[in-house]
Amino acid sequence: MAEKLLEVESLHVEFPGRGFRAKPHEVLHGVSLTIDDGEVLGLVGESGSGKTTIGRAILGLVKASGGEIRFQGENITHVGPRRRRELARDIQVVFQDPYSSLNPALTVGDILSEPLVIQGSTTRDARARVKALLDQVGLPADAAERLPREFSGGQRQRVAIARALAPQPKLIVCDEPVSALDLSTQALVLKLLIDIQRETGVAFLFISHDLAVVRHISHRVAVIYQGEIVETGPAEIVTSRPEHSYSRRLLLAAPVADPIEQRRRREERKRLAENGSMETGAGVR
Repeated sequence: MAEKLLEVESLHVEFPGRGFRAKPHEVLHGVSLTIDDGEVLGLVGESGSGKTTIGRAILGLVKASGGEIRFQGENITHVGPRRRRELARDIQVVFQDPYSSLNPALTVGDILSEPLVIQGSTTRDARARVKALLDQVGLPADAAERLPREFSGGQRQRVAIARALAPQPKLIVCDEPVSALDLSTQALVLKLLIDIQRETGVAFLFISHDLAVVRHISHRVAVIYQGEIVETGPAEIVTSRPEHSYSRRLLLAAPVADPIEQRRRREERKRLAENGSMETGAGVR
């Protein structure tokens, strides 16, 4: 039986209210989930559901107001800056927009080698690791001498993936990593992530608003709606025979080539909304 790599238990997150004396707004309402060693957990929900907040809480980018986050059994909910920097070796992230997440003033080689040198690698070892990383994500060796702006969006995301892989982490939080890419590039980057996961055994928390995308990469899927996990299960079941009405709505939102089937799905989504299964007008972005 696989060991629990990450355990999120009854997680609450509040954001300050807008305006004078405004009450805090609770974004997460007691969220619980787990990720095993080497597992890909897909976390899917519409914009504003709280899925990105979960990832940011795990990374220590937002403060939890309640609950616990445990990594390899250690409570990391409120660790200090020094321990958080140490955890960065084991918990990495790939953000949605690769351009804004990469330092535009550094070459790709410097971007990839910087964390390695900080961790004590020699310059020679760092260069060798950079070359291996570029090969692993399908970029040529001379990419190390170029700046991020010289690459396409898909290539920049490959650089971001290589940077996340550099310290050989145990978990990578993938926050909408393909949503900013066109469909053909999405498919290539998804295949790359699947291949990397199988080769290295790194675990992923794969965050997306697209149930169809999550289906291809995840072992299990958790569906989040208005700050609460409403369904969790094997990816094959949740993405084809979901139980919760919101999960069904996400499934029906996926486009299909058959116009008759597309019309049937649209009518079924409308019926779910009219029956009050969820808020009228809710949908995926």
